[in-house]
Amino acid sequence: MIEAFRDNGLNTLDHTTEISVSRLETVISSIYYQLNKRLPSTHQISVEQSISLLLNFMIAAYDSEGRGKLTVFSVKAMLATMCGGKMLDKLRYVFSQMSDSNGLMIFSKFDQFLKEVLKLPTAVFEGPSFGYTEHSVRTCFPQQKKIMLNTFLDTMMADPPPQCLVWLPLMHRLAHVENVFHPVECSYCRCESMMGFRYRCQQCHNYQLCQNCFWRGHANGPHSNQHQMKEHSSWKSPAKKLSHAISKSLGCVPTREPPHPVFPEQPEKPLDLANIVPPRPLTNVNDTMVSHMSSGAPTPTKRLQYSQDIPSHLADEHALIASFVARLQHCARVLDSPSRLDEEHRLIARYAARLAAEAGNMTRPPADLSFNFDANKQQRQLIAELENKNREILQEIQRLRLEHEQASQPTPEKAQQNPTLLAELRLLRQRKDELEQRMSALQESRRELMVQLEGLMKLLKEEEQKQAAQATGSPQTSPTHGGSRPMPMPVHSTSAGSTPTHCPQDPLSGVGGDVQEAFAQGTRRDLRNDLLVAADSITSTMSSLVKELHSAGEGAEEEEEKMQNGKDRG
Repeated sequence: MIEAFRDNGLNTLDHTTEISVSRLETVISSIYYQLNKRLPSTHQISVEQSISLLLNFMIAAYDSEGRGKLTVFSVKAMLATMCGGKMLDKLRYVFSQMSDSNGLMIFSKFDQFLKEVLKLPTAVFEGPSFGYTEHSVRTCFPQQKKIMLNTFLDTMMADPPPQCLVWLPLMHRLAHVENVFHPVECSYCRCESMMGFRYRCQQCHNYQLCQNCFWRGHANGPHSNQHQMKEHSSWKSPAKKLSHAISKSLGCVPTREPPHPVFPEQPEKPLDLANIVPPRPLTNVNDTMVSHMSSGAPTPTKRLQYSQDIPSHLADEHALIASFVARLQHCARVLDSPSRLDEEHRLIARYAARLAAEAGNMTRPPADLSFNFDANKQQRQLIAELENKNREILQEIQRLRLEHEQASQPTPEKAQQNPTLLAELRLLRQRKDELEQRMSALQESRRELMVQLEGLMKLLKEEEQKQAAQATGSPQTSPTHGGSRPMPMPVHSTSAGSTPTHCPQDPLSGVGGDVQEAFAQGTRRDLRNDLLVAADSITSTMSSLVKELHSAGEGAEEEEEKMQNGKDRG
Protein backbone atom coordinates (compact mmCIF):
# COMPACT_ATOMS: atom_id res chain seq x y z
CA MET A 1 0.00 0.00 0.00
CA ILE A 2 2.84 2.40 0.86
CA GLU A 3 4.43 1.53 -2.48
CA ALA A 4 1.24 2.55 -4.27
CA PHE A 5 1.16 5.84 -2.35
CA ARG A 6 4.72 6.59 -3.41
CA ASP A 7 4.16 5.58 -7.03
CA ASN A 8 1.23 8.00 -7.26
CA GLY A 9 2.96 10.82 -5.37
CA LEU A 10 0.64 10.88 -2.36
CA ASN A 11 3.57 10.89 0.07
CA THR A 12 4.65 14.35 -1.15
CA LEU A 13 1.20 15.93 -0.75
CA ASP A 14 -0.17 17.62 2.34
CA HIS A 15 -2.86 15.76 4.25
CA THR A 16 -5.42 18.46 3.54
CA THR A 17 -4.82 18.37 -0.22
CA GLU A 18 -7.84 17.21 -2.18
CA ILE A 19 -7.57 14.77 -5.08
CA SER A 20 -10.15 14.06 -7.74
CA VAL A 21 -12.06 10.83 -8.21
CA SER A 22 -10.11 10.08 -11.40
CA ARG A 23 -6.80 10.24 -9.54
CA LEU A 24 -8.25 8.08 -6.77
CA GLU A 25 -9.24 5.54 -9.41
CA THR A 26 -5.66 5.61 -10.70
CA VAL A 27 -4.34 4.86 -7.20
CA ILE A 28 -6.76 1.96 -6.72
CA SER A 29 -5.96 0.61 -10.20
CA SER A 30 -2.23 0.57 -9.46
CA ILE A 31 -2.92 -1.30 -6.20
CA TYR A 32 -4.97 -4.07 -7.82
CA TYR A 33 -2.79 -4.44 -10.91
CA GLN A 34 0.35 -4.79 -8.78
CA LEU A 35 -1.50 -7.29 -6.58
CA ASN A 36 -2.63 -9.34 -9.57
CA LYS A 37 0.95 -9.58 -10.84
CA ARG A 38 2.06 -11.17 -7.58
CA LEU A 39 -0.76 -13.71 -7.45
CA PRO A 40 -0.54 -17.11 -9.20
CA SER A 41 -2.55 -17.68 -12.34
CA THR A 42 -5.04 -19.86 -10.46
CA HIS A 43 -5.86 -17.07 -7.99
CA GLN A 44 -6.24 -14.12 -10.35
CA ILE A 45 -8.87 -11.56 -9.40
CA SER A 46 -11.24 -9.51 -11.53
CA VAL A 47 -9.36 -6.22 -11.50
CA GLU A 48 -12.04 -4.08 -13.15
CA GLN A 49 -14.78 -5.35 -10.85
CA SER A 50 -12.63 -4.89 -7.74
CA ILE A 51 -11.70 -1.35 -8.74
CA SER A 52 -15.32 -0.43 -9.36
CA LEU A 53 -16.52 -1.88 -6.04
CA LEU A 54 -13.84 -0.22 -3.91
CA LEU A 55 -14.12 3.13 -5.71
CA ASN A 56 -17.90 3.25 -5.32
CA PHE A 57 -17.67 2.29 -1.65
CA MET A 58 -15.07 4.99 -0.92
CA ILE A 59 -17.11 7.64 -2.72
CA ALA A 60 -20.27 6.61 -0.87
CA ALA A 61 -18.48 6.65 2.50
CA TYR A 62 -16.35 9.79 2.15
CA ASP A 63 -18.05 11.90 -0.51
CA SER A 64 -21.68 11.80 0.48
CA GLU A 65 -22.12 15.41 -0.68
CA GLY A 66 -21.07 14.55 -4.22
CA ARG A 67 -18.18 17.05 -4.48
CA GLY A 68 -16.06 14.61 -6.48
CA LYS A 69 -12.96 15.16 -4.31
CA LEU A 70 -11.37 13.47 -1.30
CA THR A 71 -8.52 14.55 0.94
CA VAL A 72 -5.20 12.73 0.92
CA PHE A 73 -5.54 11.89 4.62
CA SER A 74 -8.96 10.31 4.04
CA VAL A 75 -7.60 8.11 1.26
CA LYS A 76 -4.58 7.04 3.32
CA ALA A 77 -6.64 6.34 6.44
CA MET A 78 -9.24 4.27 4.62
CA LEU A 79 -6.88 2.24 2.44
CA ALA A 80 -4.46 1.62 5.32
CA THR A 81 -7.34 0.39 7.50
CA MET A 82 -8.99 -1.85 4.90
CA CYS A 83 -5.91 -3.39 3.29
CA GLY A 84 -4.65 -6.84 4.17
CA GLY A 85 -1.78 -7.02 6.62
CA LYS A 86 -0.89 -7.09 10.29
CA MET A 87 -2.69 -4.73 12.58
CA LEU A 88 0.61 -3.73 14.18
CA ASP A 89 2.05 -2.53 10.87
CA LYS A 90 -1.12 -0.58 10.07
CA LEU A 91 -1.10 1.18 13.44
CA ARG A 92 2.58 2.07 13.10
CA TYR A 93 1.94 3.61 9.70
CA VAL A 94 -1.08 5.54 11.01
CA PHE A 95 0.97 6.82 13.97
CA SER A 96 3.69 8.03 11.59
CA GLN A 97 1.05 10.12 9.82
CA MET A 98 -0.15 11.66 13.11
CA SER A 99 3.12 12.30 15.00
CA ASP A 100 5.59 15.16 14.95
CA SER A 101 9.36 15.08 14.53
CA ASN A 102 9.85 14.20 18.23
CA GLY A 103 7.65 11.12 18.03
CA LEU A 104 4.71 12.63 19.92
CA MET A 105 1.17 12.14 18.70
CA ILE A 106 -0.70 15.26 17.63
CA PHE A 107 -4.19 15.06 19.13
CA SER A 108 -5.77 17.15 16.39
CA LYS A 109 -4.53 14.71 13.76
CA PHE A 110 -5.70 11.74 15.82
CA ASP A 111 -9.11 13.38 16.06
CA GLN A 112 -9.10 13.80 12.28
CA PHE A 113 -8.10 10.13 11.93
CA LEU A 114 -11.06 9.05 14.08
CA LYS A 115 -13.40 11.17 11.97
CA GLU A 116 -12.19 9.50 8.79
CA VAL A 117 -11.91 5.91 9.99
CA LEU A 118 -15.29 5.91 11.78
CA LYS A 119 -16.95 6.69 8.47
CA LEU A 120 -16.36 3.04 7.55
CA PRO A 121 -18.81 1.53 10.08
CA THR A 122 -21.19 4.42 9.39
CA ALA A 123 -21.22 3.45 5.71
CA VAL A 124 -22.48 -0.03 6.65
CA PHE A 125 -25.20 1.38 8.95
CA GLU A 126 -23.27 0.92 12.21
CA GLY A 127 -23.11 4.64 12.94
CA PRO A 128 -25.25 4.52 16.12
CA SER A 129 -22.82 2.05 17.70
CA PHE A 130 -19.49 3.26 16.32
CA GLY A 131 -20.13 6.81 15.15
CA TYR A 132 -17.82 9.76 15.79
CA THR A 133 -18.37 12.05 18.77
CA GLU A 134 -16.42 15.01 20.13
CA HIS A 135 -15.31 12.98 23.14
CA SER A 136 -13.95 10.04 21.14
CA VAL A 137 -10.33 11.16 21.53
CA ARG A 138 -10.54 11.47 25.30
CA THR A 139 -12.26 8.10 25.60
CA CYS A 140 -9.20 6.56 23.94
CA PHE A 141 -6.59 8.53 25.94
CA PRO A 142 -8.37 9.94 29.00
CA GLN A 143 -5.36 11.11 31.05
CA GLN A 144 -2.23 10.91 28.93
CA LYS A 145 -0.89 14.18 27.62
CA LYS A 146 2.11 12.85 25.73
CA ILE A 147 1.39 9.82 23.61
CA MET A 148 4.35 7.94 22.19
CA LEU A 149 4.31 5.00 19.79
CA ASN A 150 4.35 2.27 22.45
CA THR A 151 1.52 3.89 24.41
CA PHE A 152 -0.50 4.26 21.24
CA LEU A 153 0.00 0.59 20.34
CA ASP A 154 -0.82 -0.57 23.89
CA THR A 155 -4.10 1.32 23.82
CA MET A 156 -5.17 0.30 20.33
CA MET A 157 -4.22 -3.38 20.73
CA ALA A 158 -5.56 -3.77 24.26
CA ASP A 159 -8.28 -6.27 25.13
CA PRO A 160 -10.79 -4.73 25.00
CA PRO A 161 -9.81 -1.84 22.73
CA PRO A 162 -11.43 1.62 22.90
CA GLN A 163 -15.19 1.44 22.49
CA CYS A 164 -15.29 3.37 19.21
CA LEU A 165 -12.69 1.03 17.64
CA VAL A 166 -13.97 -2.34 18.87
CA TRP A 167 -14.78 -3.32 15.28
CA LEU A 168 -11.18 -2.87 14.06
CA PRO A 169 -9.52 -5.89 15.79
CA LEU A 170 -12.69 -7.91 15.16
CA MET A 171 -12.39 -7.22 11.43
CA HIS A 172 -8.77 -8.43 11.49
CA ARG A 173 -9.71 -11.59 13.40
CA LEU A 174 -12.48 -12.35 10.93
CA ALA A 175 -10.09 -11.94 8.01
CA HIS A 176 -7.52 -14.14 9.77
CA VAL A 177 -9.85 -17.07 10.55
CA GLU A 178 -11.91 -16.88 7.36
CA ASN A 179 -10.28 -20.03 5.97
CA VAL A 180 -9.41 -21.82 9.24
CA PHE A 181 -10.75 -25.40 9.30
CA HIS A 182 -11.97 -27.12 12.48
CA PRO A 183 -12.63 -30.90 12.21
CA VAL A 184 -15.30 -30.72 14.91
CA GLU A 185 -19.05 -31.34 14.69
CA CYS A 186 -21.37 -28.47 15.58
CA SER A 187 -23.62 -29.43 18.50
CA TYR A 188 -26.63 -27.57 17.05
CA CYS A 189 -26.66 -27.85 13.24
CA ARG A 190 -24.69 -31.15 13.27
CA CYS A 191 -22.25 -30.02 10.59
CA GLU A 192 -19.28 -32.37 10.40
CA SER A 193 -16.74 -29.51 10.31
CA MET A 194 -16.50 -25.76 10.85
CA MET A 195 -14.92 -22.83 9.05
CA GLY A 196 -14.00 -19.60 10.81
CA PHE A 197 -14.52 -19.19 14.55
CA ARG A 198 -15.29 -22.06 16.93
CA TYR A 199 -17.07 -21.47 20.23
CA ARG A 200 -16.80 -23.93 23.14
CA CYS A 201 -19.03 -23.81 26.22
CA GLN A 202 -17.22 -23.55 29.55
CA GLN A 203 -19.99 -25.35 31.46
CA CYS A 204 -21.40 -28.02 29.11
CA HIS A 205 -19.09 -30.93 28.37
CA ASN A 206 -17.86 -31.02 24.76
CA TYR A 207 -20.52 -28.55 23.57
CA GLN A 208 -19.20 -26.57 20.60
CA LEU A 209 -20.93 -24.26 18.12
CA CYS A 210 -19.96 -22.94 14.73
CA GLN A 211 -19.89 -19.20 14.22
CA ASN A 212 -23.21 -19.09 12.36
CA CYS A 213 -25.12 -20.89 15.13
CA PHE A 214 -23.40 -18.86 17.86
CA TRP A 215 -24.10 -15.52 16.21
CA ARG A 216 -27.77 -16.46 15.73
CA GLY A 217 -28.12 -17.46 19.38
CA HIS A 218 -28.98 -21.11 18.75
CA ALA A 219 -28.88 -23.50 21.70
CA ASN A 220 -30.20 -26.98 22.44
CA GLY A 221 -30.07 -29.60 25.16
CA PRO A 222 -28.71 -28.51 28.54
CA HIS A 223 -26.85 -25.57 26.98
CA SER A 224 -28.13 -22.02 27.44
CA ASN A 225 -27.17 -18.71 25.87
CA GLN A 226 -26.28 -17.47 29.35
CA HIS A 227 -23.34 -19.88 29.59
CA GLN A 228 -19.86 -18.52 29.12
CA MET A 229 -18.34 -19.39 25.72
CA LYS A 230 -14.69 -19.40 24.69
CA GLU A 231 -13.74 -18.32 21.19
CA HIS A 232 -11.17 -20.39 19.27
CA SER A 233 -9.49 -19.19 16.10
CA SER A 234 -7.42 -22.34 15.46
CA TRP A 235 -7.58 -26.10 15.92
CA LYS A 236 -5.22 -28.16 18.06
CA SER A 237 -5.20 -31.93 18.02
CA PRO A 238 -5.58 -33.81 21.34
CA ALA A 239 -1.90 -34.79 21.18
CA LYS A 240 -0.82 -31.16 20.97
CA LYS A 241 -3.15 -30.23 23.80
CA LEU A 242 -1.70 -32.99 25.98
CA SER A 243 1.90 -32.00 25.22
CA HIS A 244 1.09 -28.36 25.93
CA ALA A 245 -0.53 -29.27 29.25
CA ILE A 246 2.48 -31.39 30.27
CA SER A 247 4.92 -28.65 29.29
CA LYS A 248 2.88 -26.10 31.18
CA SER A 249 2.78 -28.28 34.30
CA LEU A 250 6.54 -28.84 34.14
CA GLY A 251 7.22 -25.16 33.61
CA CYS A 252 8.68 -25.63 30.14
CA VAL A 253 6.34 -23.18 28.46
CA PRO A 254 8.05 -19.83 27.87
CA THR A 255 6.57 -16.72 29.34
CA ARG A 256 3.92 -15.03 27.30
CA GLU A 257 5.33 -12.49 24.91
CA PRO A 258 3.93 -8.95 24.84
CA PRO A 259 1.34 -8.21 22.15
CA HIS A 260 3.89 -6.12 20.27
CA PRO A 261 7.63 -5.43 20.46
CA VAL A 262 8.84 -2.37 22.33
CA PHE A 263 9.94 0.35 19.94
CA PRO A 264 12.32 3.20 20.79
CA GLU A 265 10.58 6.29 22.12
CA GLN A 266 12.52 8.68 19.96
CA PRO A 267 12.11 8.52 16.18
CA GLU A 268 15.00 7.31 14.10
CA LYS A 269 17.69 9.94 13.60
CA PRO A 270 19.86 10.36 10.50
CA LEU A 271 23.29 8.78 10.48
CA ASP A 272 26.28 10.79 11.69
CA LEU A 273 28.42 11.31 8.63
CA ALA A 274 31.51 12.18 10.68
CA ASN A 275 32.08 8.47 11.34
CA ILE A 276 31.62 7.53 7.68
CA VAL A 277 33.22 10.27 5.55
CA PRO A 278 36.04 12.71 6.28
CA PRO A 279 35.14 16.35 6.89
CA ARG A 280 36.93 17.59 3.76
CA PRO A 281 38.58 16.16 0.64
CA LEU A 282 42.15 14.94 1.14
CA THR A 283 44.76 14.73 -1.57
CA ASN A 284 47.52 12.45 -0.25
CA VAL A 285 48.45 10.05 2.49
CA ASN A 286 50.48 12.59 4.49
CA ASP A 287 47.50 14.88 4.82
CA THR A 288 45.50 11.91 5.96
CA MET A 289 48.01 11.03 8.68
CA VAL A 290 48.36 14.61 9.91
CA SER A 291 44.63 15.16 9.95
CA HIS A 292 43.88 12.02 11.92
CA MET A 293 46.71 12.50 14.40
CA SER A 294 45.89 16.12 15.11
CA SER A 295 42.16 15.53 15.52
CA GLY A 296 42.44 12.47 17.72
CA ALA A 297 40.93 10.29 15.04
CA PRO A 298 42.04 6.73 14.27
CA THR A 299 45.74 6.12 13.61
CA PRO A 300 47.05 5.35 10.10
CA THR A 301 46.98 1.62 10.90
CA LYS A 302 43.36 1.82 11.90
CA ARG A 303 42.72 4.01 8.87
CA LEU A 304 44.18 1.29 6.60
CA GLN A 305 42.13 -1.40 8.29
CA TYR A 306 39.06 0.82 8.01
CA SER A 307 39.61 1.38 4.29
CA GLN A 308 40.03 -2.33 3.69
CA ASP A 309 36.61 -3.16 5.15
CA ILE A 310 34.77 -2.24 1.96
CA PRO A 311 31.56 -4.30 2.37
CA SER A 312 30.73 -2.80 5.77
CA HIS A 313 31.27 0.71 4.46
CA LEU A 314 29.15 -0.03 1.42
CA ALA A 315 26.38 -1.15 3.73
CA ASP A 316 26.76 2.05 5.76
CA GLU A 317 26.66 4.11 2.58
CA HIS A 318 23.54 2.31 1.40
CA ALA A 319 21.92 2.93 4.76
CA LEU A 320 22.93 6.58 4.49
CA ILE A 321 21.35 6.88 1.04
CA ALA A 322 18.18 5.13 2.19
CA SER A 323 17.90 7.41 5.21
CA PHE A 324 18.47 10.47 3.07
CA VAL A 325 15.82 9.38 0.55
CA ALA A 326 13.36 8.68 3.36
CA ARG A 327 13.97 12.12 4.82
CA LEU A 328 13.41 13.66 1.41
CA GLN A 329 10.12 11.82 0.97
CA HIS A 330 8.63 12.36 4.42
CA CYS A 331 9.83 15.90 5.02
CA ALA A 332 8.93 17.64 1.79
CA ARG A 333 7.79 20.84 3.49
CA VAL A 334 11.00 21.24 5.51
CA LEU A 335 13.16 21.02 2.42
CA ASP A 336 12.46 24.63 1.56
CA SER A 337 14.30 26.03 4.61
CA PRO A 338 17.87 27.38 4.06
CA SER A 339 19.32 25.37 6.95
CA ARG A 340 17.96 22.19 5.45
CA LEU A 341 19.45 23.01 2.06
CA ASP A 342 22.84 23.72 3.66
CA GLU A 343 22.69 20.39 5.48
CA GLU A 344 21.95 18.59 2.23
CA HIS A 345 24.87 20.32 0.54
CA ARG A 346 27.18 19.26 3.37
CA LEU A 347 25.91 15.69 3.07
CA ILE A 348 26.58 15.63 -0.65
CA ALA A 349 30.01 17.25 -0.24
CA ARG A 350 31.11 14.80 2.45
CA TYR A 351 29.89 11.84 0.46
CA ALA A 352 31.81 13.05 -2.62
CA ALA A 353 34.89 13.59 -0.45
CA ARG A 354 34.55 10.05 0.86
CA LEU A 355 34.49 8.65 -2.66
CA ALA A 356 37.49 10.76 -3.72
CA ALA A 357 39.53 9.74 -0.67
CA GLU A 358 38.85 6.04 -1.18
CA ALA A 359 39.71 6.30 -4.89
CA GLY A 360 43.06 7.99 -4.15
CA ASN A 361 44.14 6.10 -1.06
CA MET A 362 43.20 2.51 -1.87
CA THR A 363 46.30 0.52 -0.74
CA ARG A 364 45.22 -3.07 -0.44
CA PRO A 365 47.37 -6.19 -0.83
CA PRO A 366 47.08 -7.96 -4.20
CA ALA A 367 45.97 -11.19 -2.55
CA ASP A 368 43.04 -9.49 -0.83
CA LEU A 369 42.13 -7.68 -4.01
CA SER A 370 42.17 -10.88 -6.06
CA PHE A 371 40.18 -12.71 -3.41
CA ASN A 372 37.53 -10.01 -3.28
CA PHE A 373 37.52 -9.81 -7.07
CA ASP A 374 36.97 -13.58 -7.34
CA ALA A 375 34.23 -13.43 -4.72
CA ASN A 376 32.53 -10.55 -6.50
CA LYS A 377 32.86 -12.40 -9.80
CA GLN A 378 31.27 -15.52 -8.34
CA GLN A 379 28.47 -13.45 -6.89
CA ARG A 380 27.87 -11.76 -10.23
CA GLN A 381 27.83 -15.13 -11.99
CA LEU A 382 25.38 -16.50 -9.43
CA ILE A 383 23.17 -13.44 -9.84
CA ALA A 384 23.27 -13.81 -13.63
CA GLU A 385 22.34 -17.50 -13.40
CA LEU A 386 19.46 -16.74 -11.06
CA GLU A 387 18.26 -13.98 -13.36
CA ASN A 388 18.36 -16.34 -16.34
CA LYS A 389 16.42 -18.99 -14.43
CA ASN A 390 13.91 -16.40 -13.34
CA ARG A 391 13.53 -15.22 -16.93
CA GLU A 392 13.01 -18.82 -18.12
CA ILE A 393 10.43 -19.45 -15.40
CA LEU A 394 8.55 -16.29 -16.34
CA GLN A 395 8.58 -17.28 -20.01
CA GLU A 396 7.30 -20.75 -19.13
CA ILE A 397 4.52 -19.25 -17.01
CA GLN A 398 3.57 -16.93 -19.86
CA ARG A 399 3.55 -19.83 -22.32
CA LEU A 400 1.38 -21.99 -20.07
CA ARG A 401 -0.99 -19.09 -19.52
CA LEU A 402 -1.35 -18.56 -23.28
CA GLU A 403 -1.96 -22.27 -23.83
CA HIS A 404 -4.60 -22.28 -21.12
CA GLU A 405 -6.34 -19.26 -22.65
CA GLN A 406 -6.22 -20.81 -26.13
CA ALA A 407 -7.61 -24.09 -24.81
CA SER A 408 -10.41 -22.38 -22.91
CA GLN A 409 -11.48 -20.18 -25.85
CA PRO A 410 -12.79 -21.58 -29.19
CA THR A 411 -10.73 -20.98 -32.34
CA PRO A 412 -12.08 -18.80 -35.20
CA GLU A 413 -12.43 -21.86 -37.50
CA LYS A 414 -14.56 -23.62 -34.90
CA ALA A 415 -16.58 -20.49 -34.36
CA GLN A 416 -17.25 -20.28 -38.10
CA GLN A 417 -18.14 -23.98 -38.38
CA ASN A 418 -20.42 -24.04 -35.40
CA PRO A 419 -23.42 -22.33 -37.11
CA THR A 420 -23.28 -24.79 -40.02
CA LEU A 421 -23.05 -27.77 -37.72
CA LEU A 422 -25.90 -26.47 -35.63
CA ALA A 423 -28.08 -25.94 -38.72
CA GLU A 424 -27.34 -29.44 -40.01
CA LEU A 425 -28.06 -30.91 -36.61
CA ARG A 426 -31.34 -29.02 -36.45
CA LEU A 427 -32.36 -30.30 -39.93
CA LEU A 428 -31.47 -33.87 -38.99
CA ARG A 429 -33.56 -33.65 -35.85
CA GLN A 430 -36.52 -32.30 -37.84
CA ARG A 431 -36.14 -35.10 -40.40
CA LYS A 432 -35.97 -37.64 -37.61
CA ASP A 433 -39.16 -36.26 -36.03
CA GLU A 434 -40.96 -36.36 -39.40
CA LEU A 435 -39.90 -39.96 -40.02
CA GLU A 436 -41.02 -41.00 -36.56
CA GLN A 437 -44.41 -39.35 -37.07
CA ARG A 438 -44.80 -41.03 -40.47
CA MET A 439 -43.80 -44.41 -39.04
CA SER A 440 -46.32 -44.07 -36.22
CA ALA A 441 -49.05 -43.16 -38.74
CA LEU A 442 -48.18 -46.16 -40.92
CA GLN A 443 -48.20 -48.47 -37.94
CA GLU A 444 -51.61 -47.16 -36.91
CA SER A 445 -52.98 -47.71 -40.44
CA ARG A 446 -51.52 -51.20 -40.49
CA ARG A 447 -53.11 -52.01 -37.18
CA GLU A 448 -56.51 -50.85 -38.43
CA LEU A 449 -56.16 -53.01 -41.55
CA MET A 450 -55.19 -55.98 -39.42
CA VAL A 451 -58.24 -55.47 -37.22
CA GLN A 452 -60.47 -55.42 -40.30
CA LEU A 453 -58.76 -58.55 -41.60
CA GLU A 454 -59.34 -60.28 -38.28
CA GLY A 455 -63.05 -59.54 -38.53
CA LEU A 456 -63.23 -60.95 -42.04
CA MET A 457 -61.38 -64.11 -41.02
CA LYS A 458 -63.80 -64.61 -38.15
CA LEU A 459 -66.68 -64.41 -40.63
CA LEU A 460 -64.96 -67.01 -42.83
CA LYS A 461 -64.49 -69.38 -39.90
CA GLU A 462 -68.10 -69.01 -38.86
CA GLU A 463 -69.22 -69.77 -42.45
CA GLU A 464 -66.98 -72.83 -42.59
CA GLN A 465 -68.37 -74.07 -39.29
CA LYS A 466 -71.93 -73.66 -40.59
CA GLN A 467 -71.09 -75.57 -43.76
CA ALA A 468 -69.46 -78.34 -41.76
CA ALA A 469 -72.52 -78.60 -39.52
CA GLN A 470 -74.82 -78.78 -42.55
CA ALA A 471 -72.61 -81.42 -44.18
CA THR A 472 -72.67 -83.68 -41.11
CA GLY A 473 -76.45 -83.18 -40.61
CA SER A 474 -77.52 -84.17 -44.20
CA PRO A 475 -76.89 -87.81 -45.35
CA GLN A 476 -76.61 -86.79 -48.98
CA THR A 477 -74.57 -83.85 -50.08
CA SER A 478 -74.35 -82.31 -53.41
CA PRO A 479 -71.19 -82.87 -55.37
CA THR A 480 -70.55 -79.20 -55.47
CA HIS A 481 -70.88 -78.90 -51.72
CA GLY A 482 -69.11 -82.15 -51.07
CA GLY A 483 -66.18 -81.09 -53.12
CA SER A 484 -65.79 -77.88 -51.21
CA ARG A 485 -62.88 -77.60 -48.85
CA PRO A 486 -61.58 -74.94 -46.46
CA MET A 487 -60.56 -71.80 -48.21
CA PRO A 488 -56.84 -71.46 -48.67
CA MET A 489 -55.03 -68.69 -46.84
CA PRO A 490 -53.19 -66.62 -49.37
CA VAL A 491 -51.45 -64.73 -46.62
CA HIS A 492 -49.42 -67.82 -45.67
CA SER A 493 -48.17 -68.35 -49.20
CA THR A 494 -47.37 -64.70 -49.70
CA SER A 495 -45.34 -64.09 -46.55
CA ALA A 496 -43.92 -67.56 -46.01
CA GLY A 497 -40.49 -66.65 -47.29
CA SER A 498 -39.98 -63.68 -45.02
CA THR A 499 -37.52 -63.89 -42.14
CA PRO A 500 -38.53 -63.33 -38.52
CA THR A 501 -37.50 -60.15 -36.71
CA HIS A 502 -37.43 -58.80 -33.18
CA CYS A 503 -38.82 -55.31 -32.74
CA PRO A 504 -38.85 -53.37 -29.47
CA GLN A 505 -42.60 -52.76 -29.98
CA ASP A 506 -44.99 -55.34 -31.50
CA PRO A 507 -46.82 -53.71 -34.45
CA LEU A 508 -49.59 -56.43 -34.24
CA SER A 509 -50.48 -55.64 -30.64
CA GLY A 510 -54.23 -55.57 -30.12
CA VAL A 511 -54.90 -57.85 -33.17
CA GLY A 512 -56.38 -61.35 -32.96
CA GLY A 513 -54.29 -64.49 -32.90
CA ASP A 514 -55.11 -65.49 -36.49
CA VAL A 515 -53.74 -62.32 -37.95
CA GLN A 516 -50.70 -62.50 -35.67
CA GLU A 517 -50.13 -66.08 -36.80
CA ALA A 518 -50.50 -65.03 -40.40
CA PHE A 519 -48.11 -62.09 -40.10
CA ALA A 520 -45.77 -63.25 -37.34
CA GLN A 521 -43.01 -64.17 -39.79
CA GLY A 522 -43.23 -61.04 -41.89
CA THR A 523 -42.62 -58.24 -39.41
CA ARG A 524 -39.07 -57.64 -40.47
CA ARG A 525 -40.02 -56.34 -43.90
CA ASP A 526 -40.31 -52.80 -44.74
CA LEU A 527 -43.55 -51.27 -43.52
CA ARG A 528 -44.60 -50.16 -46.97
CA ASN A 529 -44.16 -53.64 -48.48
CA ASP A 530 -46.00 -55.19 -45.56
CA LEU A 531 -48.89 -52.82 -46.06
CA LEU A 532 -49.02 -53.62 -49.77
CA VAL A 533 -48.95 -57.34 -49.06
CA ALA A 534 -51.63 -56.93 -46.42
CA ALA A 535 -53.81 -54.98 -48.86
CA ASP A 536 -53.35 -57.67 -51.54
CA SER A 537 -54.17 -60.35 -49.00
CA ILE A 538 -57.31 -58.53 -47.93
CA THR A 539 -58.36 -58.12 -51.57
CA SER A 540 -57.82 -61.80 -52.38
CA THR A 541 -59.54 -62.84 -49.18
CA MET A 542 -62.52 -60.66 -49.96
CA SER A 543 -62.79 -62.10 -53.48
CA SER A 544 -62.53 -65.66 -52.13
CA LEU A 545 -65.17 -64.85 -49.54
CA VAL A 546 -67.55 -63.51 -52.20
CA LYS A 547 -67.02 -66.59 -54.38
CA GLU A 548 -67.57 -68.89 -51.43
CA LEU A 549 -70.74 -67.07 -50.48
CA HIS A 550 -72.04 -67.39 -54.07
CA SER A 551 -71.21 -71.09 -54.22
CA ALA A 552 -72.80 -71.66 -50.81
CA GLY A 553 -75.98 -69.88 -51.95
CA GLU A 554 -76.22 -71.93 -55.16
CA GLY A 555 -75.68 -75.18 -53.22
CA ALA A 556 -78.43 -74.30 -50.77
CA GLU A 557 -80.85 -73.53 -53.60
CA GLU A 558 -80.08 -76.88 -55.35
CA GLU A 559 -80.60 -78.77 -52.10
CA GLU A 560 -83.92 -77.07 -51.50
CA GLU A 561 -84.99 -77.90 -55.07
CA LYS A 562 -84.05 -81.59 -54.57
CA MET A 563 -85.90 -81.75 -51.29
CA GLN A 564 -88.92 -80.13 -52.91
CA ASN A 565 -88.75 -82.61 -55.82
CA GLY A 566 -88.54 -85.51 -53.38
CA LYS A 567 -91.61 -84.33 -51.55
CA ASP A 568 -93.48 -83.95 -54.81
CA ARG A 569 -92.59 -87.51 -55.85
CA GLY A 570 -93.66 -88.87 -52.54
